[in-house]
Amino acid sequence: MGKHKVTFHPSDRHIFVDEGENLLQAAMEAGIHINASCGGNATCGKCKVKIVGGAVASPMHAELSEAEYADGYRLACLSTVTGDVDVDIPLESQVDKSVLALKGDRRAAPYLLSPKDIFQLVQGWDVDPTVFKRYVELDPPTLNDNVSDLTRLTHAIHRQHGINGISSDFRVIKKLSRLLREADWKVTVTLVQTRKGYKLINAEAGDNRQQNYSIVLDIGTTTIFGQILNLNECKVAACPNGACDGATVFALAEASDYNPQISYGEDVITRIVYSQKPGGLKKMQETVISSINGIIDELLKMGRVDRSLISHLVVAGNTTMTQLLLGIDPKYIREAPYVPTANLIPPVRAVHLGIDVGDHVHVYLFPLVASYVGGDIVAGILGSGIFQREALTLYMDIGTNGEIVIGNKDWLASVSCSAGPAFEGAGIKFGMRATRGAIEEVSINPRTCEPMILTIGRVKPIGICGSGLIDAVAELLEAGIIDQKGKFHQNLPTKRVRKGEDGYEYVLAYKNETRIRDDIVLTEIDIENLIRTKGSIYAGCKVLLKSVGLGFKDLDQIIIAGGFGRHLDLEKAIFIGLLPEIDARKFIFVGNGSLLGARLLSFSRELLKETERIAMMMTNLELSNHAGFMDEFMAAMFLPHTDASAFPRVNERLRARREAA
Repeated sequence: MGKHKVTFHPSDRHIFVDEGENLLQAAMEAGIHINASCGGNATCGKCKVKIVGGAVASPMHAELSEAEYADGYRLACLSTVTGDVDVDIPLESQVDKSVLALKGDRRAAPYLLSPKDIFQLVQGWDVDPTVFKRYVELDPPTLNDNVSDLTRLTHAIHRQHGINGISSDFRVIKKLSRLLREADWKVTVTLVQTRKGYKLINAEAGDNRQQNYSIVLDIGTTTIFGQILNLNECKVAACPNGACDGATVFALAEASDYNPQISYGEDVITRIVYSQKPGGLKKMQETVISSINGIIDELLKMGRVDRSLISHLVVAGNTTMTQLLLGIDPKYIREAPYVPTANLIPPVRAVHLGIDVGDHVHVYLFPLVASYVGGDIVAGILGSGIFQREALTLYMDIGTNGEIVIGNKDWLASVSCSAGPAFEGAGIKFGMRATRGAIEEVSINPRTCEPMILTIGRVKPIGICGSGLIDAVAELLEAGIIDQKGKFHQNLPTKRVRKGEDGYEYVLAYKNETRIRDDIVLTEIDIENLIRTKGSIYAGCKVLLKSVGLGFKDLDQIIIAGGFGRHLDLEKAIFIGLLPEIDARKFIFVGNGSLLGARLLSFSRELLKETERIAMMMTNLELSNHAGFMDEFMAAMFLPHTDASAFPRVNERLRARREAA
């Protein structure tokens, strides 16, 4: 199935797409505005285009008259590309070239790496899990050789696999005698390498080496993500002796869910406060464990893996989430001088936490750096390979909290800024997680103020997610609908800007175009929350860079991690001042950096040592008592920034728009 050329007139802009691509999606990716306020659901009838050459597959629709259909008019949202095609954009959808849309092809953007490229960020590691299985055949005891069963087993492991200094879990000892005899002295043992040597944690009858699985979990403030991995199937491409230079490792299954602790607070501070109430800490732990067990159940079902075959769990989370998971009082995380209970936490037996897996399974937790820089960031630094390279890198994990790290293989420094949950949909009137029905892409015609929106799943909209929020604010700014303080202009030729119950607002979709029987709007309060969030992140970057005597121009690359960034439009993030205005080729997006590092840790015991080194070498700067942070934050409470010299191209576009108006 080849690529087809789609050309849009009168701009003569073209894009190459796969056969079967939706025409509205192709226009969005090409930067062509088409009025579409129903999210591509074929209910508003506003995305009329005229096919002037070539062909598309498109049914007749009630919004089109028979004469229009015969004349080549089609609804873009119902049309699929079947060959090279020329499309005429009606006047009401055309955008003045002087204020060209910011949209580029975000799927083809150079900062979006393929899964293979992402896993190649870390070089030179071997497939050598910390928890591993070995098949052992023992000689039965005799009167002349009647050493204990455990001694017989450890000696056989040494003879056949060269492993010395093995201690044993008591649970293995309890079942060992019966197991060995029922298995005819042929067993598979599960061993784990610890700081004190090797430990025998399980034994199974027969040769079960190929059934060795781990589960990795990212415990986020808003969302929990999980994956199940087959530790024997790290697929290696052109790598001798199992070395994973150029490896691509696939999860058998992945699942996610909201962190149910949201019911007790959207951010870590409110959850810490709740944990201090009678029974609060226990309740917080029980809720997150319940969600983890649900995710594990889903992973096992999807991966068709028996629960008994899970060997270990790897967990990454921020400091508060980690302590709440373990039932450790987080009180002193939020009180000066902001101290976590421990930085290095030894493996914990999963059943002791209430996690529903075998009693031999341990949970491995990434080391913590400080109260607000946790194991998820250490995992991200591990997974992104910063700790191996000379390149000066800024690592940004954008989510409910904003954690930022700068450095390379020789040094690392970090800060955490209270970004708030706006990117996760919280604090936004119609904000939501990036799921089916969420508005994820927005374009606005500056002449008519009419929106073009696309939703996840191409269904009627029910809200707006983080990437859609950034798109919308950038488009409102460039279209001249809001000013650089985020306030609506009130003398515009449109009914979409109106006075609502929360102040002035812009209607993204009217209620007859939504699935929630309500107008989906963006309010000035929503925009203020986004400006506060982006201002905090940008200010955190500036303060961190200044603290080490650097500026954005000194960076070799910026790595963006975090769940919402997969659909982030880089140009629009720069346009509102969330990201610095530097060469786009310096940006790399790695997706969920926390899970990326957790997968690596599952596969390589050598990288287990690296996690401790990363945590120990990272210097943390507390922004809460930093004299310059508030000044930088206030300077960033503007679109894109009060310092026009920091965003010259953005400000030039805004000037061009004002002159065109």
